[in-house]
Amino acid sequence: MSHHIYYLRMIITGKYPNLRMRRSRMHDWSRRLVQENNLSYNDLILPIFITEGKNKKIPIKNMPGVYRYSINNLSSIIDKALKKKIPMVALFPQINNKLKDQFGSEALNENNLVCKALRYIKKKYKNKIGIMCDVALDPYTSHGHDGLFKNKKILNDETNEILIKQALIQAKAGCDVIAPSDMMDGRVLKIRKELDKNNLNDVQIISYAVKYASSFYGPFRDAVGSKSALKGNKKTYQMNFKNSDEALREISLDIKEGADMVMVKPGMPYLDIIRNVKNNFKIPIIAYQVSGEYSSIKNAIKNKIIDENSIIETLYSFKRAGASSIVTYFADQIDLNLFN
Repeated sequence: MSHHIYYLRMIITGKYPNLRMRRSRMHDWSRRLVQENNLSYNDLILPIFITEGKNKKIPIKNMPGVYRYSINNLSSIIDKALKKKIPMVALFPQINNKLKDQFGSEALNENNLVCKALRYIKKKYKNKIGIMCDVALDPYTSHGHDGLFKNKKILNDETNEILIKQALIQAKAGCDVIAPSDMMDGRVLKIRKELDKNNLNDVQIISYAVKYASSFYGPFRDAVGSKSALKGNKKTYQMNFKNSDEALREISLDIKEGADMVMVKPGMPYLDIIRNVKNNFKIPIIAYQVSGEYSSIKNAIKNKIIDENSIIETLYSFKRAGASSIVTYFADQIDLNLFN
């Protein structure tokens, strides 16, 4: 007897199977009892945009509720993160266009915006909160690319030599977690070796191992000032969004090179990738709910298309898929106590 006929017969006769799935959904306590995934502030990483000058808190275009902070104003946002017990912040700089050149030279300035912010945070907060910094050249280059750009081509090995120095400078300034976001081949191994060589063995590496050439980065590029400068696109080094097996190859290589954690970026359009990585590797996975995702949700809430519960729903989707932590611009805005 087919299962369709079996269930139809039970419906007609008024008989039901012994198991009713709704039983465990009847009460709040029973729903909590069998809940498969949990979300806390421990799972969140807060991105913070920093800018030159003093006493600045500048709204970011197309990212309502997100601001650029001057260094002396950073305590307002970091205090909020500490109060919520968010374990780590990620710093992203917007530097003066006059400091940008084709080589991204400002990335190697030991007194650049990121390094000054690192020293400020470490002096004020010690190790009460972790700090993650991207290693890539796009905030510093006049062409907006993550690496050296010559004859319409991104130079891999030459870029790596700069990234090694950038990572070392950031680590010496107090960065806890170096995050190569450039997608050059082989950079994780080179950075790990350089850090260890300089007795910075405890500095961790989150590799942006799976970073797709996505349309969801627009507001972020505005925020760091690279969007208008970008020449062409990043498809020759960021991943093709039509591929998934390639992501596993990228992860495998970066684990062998010494990555402590790996990043999948963007987030929601790539939940299948997060799950695939989780099923194949026993390594912490960081999901990045990127600026385009954030802005889309905020605008939909503003226009009453969806409500604020949708924020938590998206964050739980990352946890279900297998993410250990989530980089999200919502981290400082949500009250998880209302939803758990």
